[in-house]
Amino acid sequence: MKTLIGQNIRLRALEPEDLDFIYNIENDEEIWAIGNTRTPFSKFVLKEYLENAHKDIYEVKQLRLVICDLKDRALGLIDLFNFDFTHKRAGTGLVIKSKDDRGKGIGKEALGLLVNYCFEQLNLHQLYCNIGADNEASLRLFKSVGFEEIGVKKDWNLVRGQYQDEILLQYINQDEH
Repeated sequence: MKTLIGQNIRLRALEPEDLDFIYNIENDEEIWAIGNTRTPFSKFVLKEYLENAHKDIYEVKQLRLVICDLKDRALGLIDLFNFDFTHKRAGTGLVIKSKDDRGKGIGKEALGLLVNYCFEQLNLHQLYCNIGADNEASLRLFKSVGFEEIGVKKDWNLVRGQYQDEILLQYINQDEH
């Protein structure tokens, strides 16, 4: 069973050629509020990151994959972070770069592939994510693949001068042996 290839997309490792793509995502101020980022990244820093992206998830406690169509056009990024081998869990998040590619099922397929990969290949027990309460599209997306809302962090994020709640969602592997 191939866990990283779907019907319309695939998830692949980062390549040096992804520098400009990642640079554009990491420096898009519209995306910053979603990822709790407030500062730009230089190409130098991102190039160093790409040079070390080959390191094992068990060592660096994170994994970033590129979401591509089947012709290898980069569409977005999907991440695992805070990988905890002892408790068999990780946080996750994703971004589809172009607004034209959003709402077409790409995120859902990518997230489904990542969930299967985490449970089949990494032997995780659970995934979690934190989403701003106003990000209805992301909340729908994560819930559509099986994440369940388990809590609300009140006034958690200060966005454009207003405090906003953040929703904590969790996906527990029910098929674990």
